Amino acid sequence: MATFRLQVVSMDGLEFDGEVQRLKLRSIDGDLAILARHINYCTAVGMGKATVVLEDGTERNAACIGGMLSMMDNLCRLIPTTWEWGDEIDVERAQRAKERAEQRLHDEKLEEQARVRAEAKLYRALVRLSAAGK
Repeated sequence: MATFRLQVVSMDGLEFDGEVQRLKLRSIDGDLAILARHINYCTAVGMGKATVVLEDGTERNAACIGGMLSMMDNLCRLIPTTWEWGDEIDVERAQRAKERAEQRLHDEKLEEQARVRAEAKLYRALVRLSAAGK
């Protein structure tokens, strides 16, 4: 299968630089897949699980939260706000964050802004758990 070069650069530095068959992730407009020779494209990245299909066909999942993606002349640059490879996620910590957010959301007296923050924390924890395969 044809490949393209993918660079993932987060605030923590270079997360990945190599040839891949496919990148699947969530943009602000919905889920998308990038394949070799994709049309030149630029979009904002949403919050969700990203899947990178490596040159040899193996898949790696990551929690990808926010950022920008550009595909120009068969070079895909992903600049996420947060990027965590699934096999590096602290599952117990993510589970605790999920439980805390769920408890917070059960508070009937919770103000709207606090509710929105708790929902975002819950979704972030769920994305991390999904990327970790849990």
